[in-house]
Amino acid sequence: MSSTKPRVLIEDWLPVAELGIESRRERGAASALPPLSFLHIWWARRPLVASAAVVLAGVLPAWSEELPKAFPNAVELQDEATYRGWLLHLVGIWGDPVYGRKVIDAANAAGVKLKGNGYGYKQAFRNPVPRKDIDLLHAVLIHTWGKLPTLADPTAGGGSIPWAASRLGLPVVANDLNGVAASVLKAGVEIPATRGLDLVPELKKWGRILVKRVEKRLKEYFPLQSGERIIAYIWANAIPCPRTGRLVPLLPDKWLRKAAGKEAAVRMRTEYGGVKLPEPIFELALGMNVDKTDAATGTTARGKAISPYDNLVIDGDYIKQAARVGQMKQILYAVAIRRPSGERTFRAPTQTDLDAIAAAEVKLEEEKELWQATGILPSEEIPAEANYDRGHRMYGIDTWLDFFTPRQALAHGAFSEEFARIVPEVQESLVESADAVLFELALMQSKALNWNSRASTWDVSRQKMRSVFEKHNFSFKWTFAEFDGATALYSWALDQLLDAYSGIARLLDNTGAPDGDLENRLRRNVSVLQGSAASLDLEDGSVVHICMDPPYYDNVMYAELADYFYVWEKRTLGRLIPEYFCDDLTDKQNEAVANPARFAAMGRRRKELADLDYETKMTSIFEESRRVLADEGILSVMFTHKRAEAWDTLGMGLMQAGFTIETSWPVNTESEVSSHQTNVNSAASTIMLVCRKRDDRDDDVKVYLDDIEHDIRRAAREAATRFQHDGIDGVDLLLSTYGPTLSVISQNWPVYSSTPDEDGRDKLLRPEEALALAREEIVELRRSRLVGKAPKVDTLTDFVLLAWDTFAARQFSFDTARLLALAVGGLDIDELERAKVVSKSSGKVRLLNPSERVRRGGGSDAPGVRPEAASFGYIIDAVDTTLYIAEHDGMPAAKRFLDKHGYINDAGFISTLQGLVNAMPRTKVKGEWVVAEAGRLDTLCTLYFPDVTLPDATDVATLVEDEPEALFEME
Repeated sequence: MSSTKPRVLIEDWLPVAELGIESRRERGAASALPPLSFLHIWWARRPLVASAAVVLAGVLPAWSEELPKAFPNAVELQDEATYRGWLLHLVGIWGDPVYGRKVIDAANAAGVKLKGNGYGYKQAFRNPVPRKDIDLLHAVLIHTWGKLPTLADPTAGGGSIPWAASRLGLPVVANDLNGVAASVLKAGVEIPATRGLDLVPELKKWGRILVKRVEKRLKEYFPLQSGERIIAYIWANAIPCPRTGRLVPLLPDKWLRKAAGKEAAVRMRTEYGGVKLPEPIFELALGMNVDKTDAATGTTARGKAISPYDNLVIDGDYIKQAARVGQMKQILYAVAIRRPSGERTFRAPTQTDLDAIAAAEVKLEEEKELWQATGILPSEEIPAEANYDRGHRMYGIDTWLDFFTPRQALAHGAFSEEFARIVPEVQESLVESADAVLFELALMQSKALNWNSRASTWDVSRQKMRSVFEKHNFSFKWTFAEFDGATALYSWALDQLLDAYSGIARLLDNTGAPDGDLENRLRRNVSVLQGSAASLDLEDGSVVHICMDPPYYDNVMYAELADYFYVWEKRTLGRLIPEYFCDDLTDKQNEAVANPARFAAMGRRRKELADLDYETKMTSIFEESRRVLADEGILSVMFTHKRAEAWDTLGMGLMQAGFTIETSWPVNTESEVSSHQTNVNSAASTIMLVCRKRDDRDDDVKVYLDDIEHDIRRAAREAATRFQHDGIDGVDLLLSTYGPTLSVISQNWPVYSSTPDEDGRDKLLRPEEALALAREEIVELRRSRLVGKAPKVDTLTDFVLLAWDTFAARQFSFDTARLLALAVGGLDIDELERAKVVSKSSGKVRLLNPSERVRRGGGSDAPGVRPEAASFGYIIDAVDTTLYIAEHDGMPAAKRFLDKHGYINDAGFISTLQGLVNAMPRTKVKGEWVVAEAGRLDTLCTLYFPDVTLPDATDVATLVEDEPEALFEME
């Protein structure tokens, strides 16, 4: 080994710009996601390319002259730039994504169609690394660590990190508390890593046998007409009218398809032959026969309904009460079909359809008691403790089986029973590979459950079904869609499984295969554990790199969501690996999330207690990570959250567990849309924190925040300066300083607050106190960049300058705006709203334009745009008033206003103009300014303020150039 504690690459460098673009590219289209995403849903999976880069950069040594000396024939290691380029190659980035993204944005804005994908190479995860690179990688790692370093992910969830590590041939341990997640890890990482494509023929054989058996059992309950194929049965929930007792379908509208010339909608009839019907019947209207006004008119909106029988309102509380007492029914109102000719169209339900539905309900009632007793159907109730109540108690969904109509439950139950029957057959036939085949086949049901329930819906715009978990919740659906459970559902689920598994295995098999020789493919070592990350079944110091993507505070309640699958999968997967499913439901007591539902009985303290519980659990997880981590090892933590409380809690947990934070890297993994063109800042960065075990301090001197404030400010400023140089800006720049700030604290831990507690005793510093100092420093740094050394003018003006600079958009998140306001000068959002600087709604804050800031009435001296004012207390008000006059009365009128108030030669006014033109997005689309004020400022300064330097404006329609060449040859 070259060193007892090697410095690793991620401590010096990570290609954040390239990874950000590739991460967004990886997730840019639902149909082009990695195959791991299609095997089984899991929430908040990290992009594979970012995972691979962090995995590798956490074990590869930082470049030094020792590397080329040790490997004189390896051109990849001869200098630092080439070495860094090799990391990009290893993770599949075989071109210049930064340049490619610019070209694509420009082409999109100009309406120009590019040849190929615009990048010159495939998505990074699709590029299999050749064996010679894998061999060199392993040689470098063995030279550095003495053997191939083991990587562990204690909270592995959907499996991105262990999959990326396994693909490159690193020994991997993947753990998760949740039995569903552990099953995903086994099916998506361990089995394909060790079995590869060899498993596919048996999956096809036994999968087809299973599907045929399910189809045979269900065919009578899904009758077909004259060669048609069912695309979807389309249903509405319904409740009795409180005045007539007749059934009211809860339809937001009556549309089935809106495409011009192909319109389709239903008409609802409440009488037939002069007879009042107990429930409506539905007729189909197509094309010119569609009454668009009627089609757009539904029976429900905003939680209330309108009775079609008397046109009176039905209160939302009545609807909920009716649902809770079992009066909510389901009505089939349309069927989407494909005719033998291939035409996609719709038809009204027939009596044959309705009879089959009734027969299915009778059949389920016959089977239900036995099925629940023998472990075929779930019987578990939905826990009262829940954060996702809208689809639970409010509308009578009290058990997990209530999420399904009787016919849907019959279909899923038939699969469960046939799966139980086929298990011994497969085990007898295949013996050694039987459990792997069965494990993968069981996942067919998870696909079916996600696409066939009362929460799966018909997408009118895209003419397809939507899954239950399009969003991370159980929102109640007024209407829903059902698969043909006999001939379509499980045959489709098998196709999906085969595509996903084959795609995963092919990517693994092709990576490191010598010249495509799959017989000599790379051997991989993957271990999957199911249990608490605070108690890992690993030896002390056995792991070199712990790379984790922990639960994000209160973002997703994984266990609550996973129960939807858990109650079914413990009756299929649980037959193969019962230790994953030993409880009635998922383990919520030990889940590391800030879950206020667990503390609902504590009233107003529930959030405080949930935060404390999350911090305690994360500290325990980090303490266990410290135990299993080698002394020279690295802990890397991926974290995506902008709320200050989340960072405060995470930082506290790391430091209390005995880690120092060495550095951090912001990678924008979330938003593909240009915020300049949407006027909304919605990007979300994943921050990669790089940590080491902290050595015990030798002295007993207490360290206070005041003692390290200078170091914190310097670290924040240096980090911001460095990341600015790397092209990181805005919110990402603020977040990028959190790691260096936490690093200063963690190097000196324990650190005490400069303010004692209420009893006058020293109290441990909360990281948020230091993060506030870092934000102040960044605000001052960015302000200096915008206006030079001009003196501060006022807090409102500074906020507007820094908001445009930070967000490069008119709208941004409330939490980040609040932190910026505090850093600028102790402002709060309410104060900014009263000053008509911003408006706020639904977790967002929006900068008002000059017209929106106008104060009506001559006597007011409150902040805002006031053309008749004698003076202004805030320079931004004077600037916005000037722009308002220019917009409505022209530039000459604006010049008279400037002369009247003496602003032509006012240093504060001029420096504010300079700051605004530097901060606002100076972007045009086909000659039109994206931000109108930027255009008026440009004209104003050109005419009357020659000393203001105008940055170049970018017209994105002029940027289209030839595509870049690939940096590496593609296989």
